[in-house]
Amino acid sequence: MNSSISLSSYKEQFTQDLSRFELPVDQLGYTGLPSEVLDLSISDPNRYPIVIVKDEHVPVGFFVLHMNSDIAKLVNNPKAILLRALSVSYPYQGKGYAKEAMSLVPRFVLEHFPDVDEIVLAVNSKNIAAQQLYIKTGFEDKGFRKIGIKGPQYIYHFKVK
Repeated sequence: MNSSISLSSYKEQFTQDLSRFELPVDQLGYTGLPSEVLDLSISDPNRYPIVIVKDEHVPVGFFVLHMNSDIAKLVNNPKAILLRALSVSYPYQGKGYAKEAMSLVPRFVLEHFPDVDEIVLAVNSKNIAAQQLYIKTGFEDKGFRKIGIKGPQYIYHFKVK
């Protein structure tokens, strides 16, 4: 891979690129476009929009870190942070950017959220590609389940401390 992937807290300079994100219809069933979740993330003090950046300036992906979420309550860990709404814009998919970004998340969380000791996420039971990504990057399925709007979800965990 010839590019450098990094994670950045959302900045207004990313807004235009994030509004042009493309996802195939089948992926929209599992995640939201950045433009759909950004306003809520900016207005909610418990949500932190994060941009996956290629070569220091090109937004290729997006996700939200969410403190005090219902999932953290489900896993009975008030020090857990929820990773939600992960997406990589379609033109950048298949290049390893999501995997590289997910490998950076634990260090990012430790640096920016020092009280957090666990990252959790919910993945739809039918979203096999996402499940494989999360397992490859160190997340574990400890058997927690939740019924979401689109059916059963598996709760994955990553201990950061």
